[in-house]
Amino acid sequence: MSVVPRLVVAAPSSGHGKNAVSIGLVAAFRKRGLDVAGFKVGPDHVDAGYLGVAAEGRPGRNLDARLVGPERVAPLFAHGASGAEIALVQGTMGLYDSVVGPSEVESTAAVATALRSPVVLVVDVSAMGQSVAALVHGFRSYDELLWLGGVILNRVASPRHEQLLGEALDDIGVPVFGTLRPGDLPPMFPARSSGLVPALTGDPELTRAVRRLGEGITDRVDLDGLLGLARSAPPLAVEPWSPGAPTPVGPWSPGAPVARPDRPVVALAGTPRGCYGYAETAELLAAAGAEVVPVDPLRDEVLPPGAAALVVGAGLPEAYGEQLSANRRLREAVAELARAGRPVLAEGAGLLWLAREWDGRPMCGVLDAAGVTRDSVVLGYREATAATESLVAPRGAVRSGYKQHRAVLTPRAGERPAWSWPGGTPEGYVWSGGYGSQLALHWAGAPEIAARLVAAAVAAARRDVAGSGAAARTPAPAAGAPAPTGFGPAGQRTSAPAGSRPAGLSVAAAGEAGRRPGGPA
Repeated sequence: MSVVPRLVVAAPSSGHGKNAVSIGLVAAFRKRGLDVAGFKVGPDHVDAGYLGVAAEGRPGRNLDARLVGPERVAPLFAHGASGAEIALVQGTMGLYDSVVGPSEVESTAAVATALRSPVVLVVDVSAMGQSVAALVHGFRSYDELLWLGGVILNRVASPRHEQLLGEALDDIGVPVFGTLRPGDLPPMFPARSSGLVPALTGDPELTRAVRRLGEGITDRVDLDGLLGLARSAPPLAVEPWSPGAPTPVGPWSPGAPVARPDRPVVALAGTPRGCYGYAETAELLAAAGAEVVPVDPLRDEVLPPGAAALVVGAGLPEAYGEQLSANRRLREAVAELARAGRPVLAEGAGLLWLAREWDGRPMCGVLDAAGVTRDSVVLGYREATAATESLVAPRGAVRSGYKQHRAVLTPRAGERPAWSWPGGTPEGYVWSGGYGSQLALHWAGAPEIAARLVAAAVAAARRDVAGSGAAARTPAPAAGAPAPTGFGPAGQRTSAPAGSRPAGLSVAAAGEAGRRPGGPA
């Protein structure tokens, strides 16, 4: 049972300032010394990342009923808010809006109801007077299960305007917890195209923006009143979600020439501040038996020592294609990992990073495909069916995912596609040991993904050790003959027979000489 004080910050529609108010509130409460947990309704990585920056220690998390299932929303909240002194949930779009699904399940109002949380409505009042009362009354009355605890008024023009608005809302008995003037919440965030990079690299521009939002909120908002409202939320009778206890991966020979094979090292794209994906990914991998080590695709030039697998989440932004290409040493290391048959799982822009090229720039070359950035954005949820058995799902399994990208890959799918869905052509790549797709999955909605990946990493390591033992018992080849594929006693990769390559890998990733300009993967 969760008893954490909590608030949901919502708005009548997008554009009222709820994002800035939410981040500012988390920063203001944190400045007071409170342990704050921040959440974002929906799939957006960036807002969740910024909430994590404001919380200074707790990762921002997402509550998305479509991706994880409505039944997991409250348990995930209880898990992420465990031990916090206050939790703040930033809504999405308008209070009762949903992208495509039923609003009573997927909207901010539905999340607030599931959490038994009071709602604070942020309203842009720059073009209204007494009508604010009619608007707020309508939102309060629309759903009798919703608990509208009060409002924060944004873009109030003057003291007289503030007085008029306050009197109108007092007539309907709705508390006003703050009034913000047009200059109180200036837009100072890094460009949204930067994605999670500012949050994961400690960008000083973002740090300053979050601090100033917190200062503006502190000056103009009744934090004590909001804290009292949050503390009035009743206990949440739900068992917190858990990634599970560390999973044993089976017996292992202590003489195996790889680092801690009983707990394989999984390189997770990100930094020590977090990953390019949802926070639960790292927790699930650790629970499945992995040692999770961050690797920054933009800055690190090598994979972590002993890396047995690589995971790249969908939060890696497309705006950094040039930097990904410039990091040649890491590109080569990723190609070598894939060539060795180790598990590689990439979503979103991570799939483009694995391609032969992207906008004419060389990439890892794991896939014989080319990415091109377009002007239009592909955006929305997909109910996808696994077209091929892969690291993330058995063939025929149905998963809910989210797509948000400008760049597209040609071919769209490999010889073994990852997914299909109604109205679309097959998408994604599956190869021996690997999976890549622009479809983003929330692993809390399919926690078996982590176990599948860790099991694949252990199996690949066992094959390498078995191959090493066989190689040690095999006489040396005659002069000029190709060396067998495998790892030597010191772990060095030996050369592969000419012309051999795992199914689905490009020519570059398979280690063949030269390059061919295109063709199906």
